[in-house]
Amino acid sequence: MGTIIIATNNKGKVKDFESLFNPMGLQIKSLQDFPEIGEIEETGTTFEENAILKAEHLANELKIPVVADDSGLIVDALEGRPGVYSARYAGLHKSDEDNLQKVLHELENVHPGKRTARFYCALALAIPGKKTITVNGTVEGYIASEKRGTNGFGYDPIFFLPELDKTMAELTSEEKSGLSHRANAIKALMEVIKADGKDYFQRG
Repeated sequence: MGTIIIATNNKGKVKDFESLFNPMGLQIKSLQDFPEIGEIEETGTTFEENAILKAEHLANELKIPVVADDSGLIVDALEGRPGVYSARYAGLHKSDEDNLQKVLHELENVHPGKRTARFYCALALAIPGKKTITVNGTVEGYIASEKRGTNGFGYDPIFFLPELDKTMAELTSEEKSGLSHRANAIKALMEVIKADGKDYFQRG
């Protein structure tokens, strides 16, 4: 199998990337495999800026191509929040549960039809000596009034997909791999790579 380096310490994201890249013959390595690198500070004001920061930092350190994502939840009734602050919406030392409970609290008096939201994923592929490639993917839905499902991570238990009558956390990993924002971004990235005619990932 080939190897793809993902600039994240998030175990949920690593699991998502494994389910998406393993069928392509690519195994995942993450920041967990390079403890000497440490956490990469996200100082960008957009998902794309943060993805580029992480990918280029790790690519410069390791001298190999690296993929990084920055993703989050955009809620229309909250004027786009939590957005780039999705992972730390309830505070720097808070949990996924604290974050989603804050969103539910802020939407308590919002009509179900006005709770439109989307998951957004920006991906950056940093290649030493080349211009960094960026793509994005989204999935549309609504914020449920309560948690449903035990799969996934982050805001998945409150992100409702009306066409399936399920939250993201009620999907199997196979179902999620077919429609998630991260899956859509990876499809876009693979199209760019295919058009470029090069395989940037370690093989053999």
